[in-house]
Amino acid sequence: MKMVIVNDMVYRYADNDPTAVGGSERYQWLLARALVSAGWCVTVGVHTELPYKESREIDGVKFIGIGNGNTLLAWYKFLRRERPDWWQWQCSSHWLGPAGFMAKLSRVRLIFSAMHDRDVQPRTALSRRSRWWMLYAWGLLWADRIFVQHQGQLVGLDPKLQSKAFLLPGIVQLIHRATGDHVNREPYVAWVGVLREVKRPDLLLEIARQIPHIHFVVCGGPTAHRTSPGYCERIVRELGSLHNVEYLGHVPPEDTLGVIAGASILLSTSDEEGFPSVFLEAWSFGTPTVSLNIDPDGIIQHKGLGTLAGNVNKAIADIEFLMKTPEVCKEMAIRAQQHVSEGHCETAAVRAFEHGLEGASR
Repeated sequence: MKMVIVNDMVYRYADNDPTAVGGSERYQWLLARALVSAGWCVTVGVHTELPYKESREIDGVKFIGIGNGNTLLAWYKFLRRERPDWWQWQCSSHWLGPAGFMAKLSRVRLIFSAMHDRDVQPRTALSRRSRWWMLYAWGLLWADRIFVQHQGQLVGLDPKLQSKAFLLPGIVQLIHRATGDHVNREPYVAWVGVLREVKRPDLLLEIARQIPHIHFVVCGGPTAHRTSPGYCERIVRELGSLHNVEYLGHVPPEDTLGVIAGASILLSTSDEEGFPSVFLEAWSFGTPTVSLNIDPDGIIQHKGLGTLAGNVNKAIADIEFLMKTPEVCKEMAIRAQQHVSEGHCETAAVRAFEHGLEGASR
């Protein structure tokens, strides 16, 4: 089977570009590589990262420049040249409607993968050109298969679309790295994410101020996406003013993994997510999570992979408790590593992906 993707950031991840950012794009790269290992052919079209028609292969995945002119024409030529069985698209966009039409015109089946809880609610999904949400909804109708990250997203999807929707677990790279027992880890709390308003770095500041005896390491650069003017500048300024916060700014992906691997705890302050890839990365290293609001399908609580705080005061209490009880962290670490090795390895993701595509007609 052959699949295509169109995404420049996927190429940056494949190329180990330190500017690569975005959990969904990293996931798409890991999935593409896993599918190639399972016998698939995967080609990624890139608009700007490679000159037109220039190609490069990385870990078996082919990347090819498709030009940066007329978008729809570039897609059409790409599909006609590659003649894939499937085109995979991730995240909500008004472009999904035209992409779906282009796929049908080229006799290519379209896969849509939700990467955020809002992706299953077309009226509120778009952060850009929100008035064009009907184009996005049109694209969901065109899609031959829809993959969701957890049961909550499946339930939130329009009942008319649920018959073609399947669960697809996130993938985490199972890196066999010596991360050490929690008793011997450097005692700090990691916070990882772009400084977007919905990630609530303001709550990170509130928490850090109230427990000045605990060290925080923060990875994440400013952004204008879904963020009001001046917000990031204020957050960066205030992070720099706290003596117990080590703000690193934008950190290359591999270095970010090192920060997560060495932390005692990963803190999440987000209001909205899908199934955060940073959770899977933390659990793969045996780093428990303290999350204010995000717990897809209740997995953190049900499997004991950390805590769901619900509010700032409880988060502070949970952090202080876990920092004082490394033996509890160690127990969480064992459960977390077992969970990702069983449910979020490449084999599990490919199996779920192929199962979801069974029976689809052209």
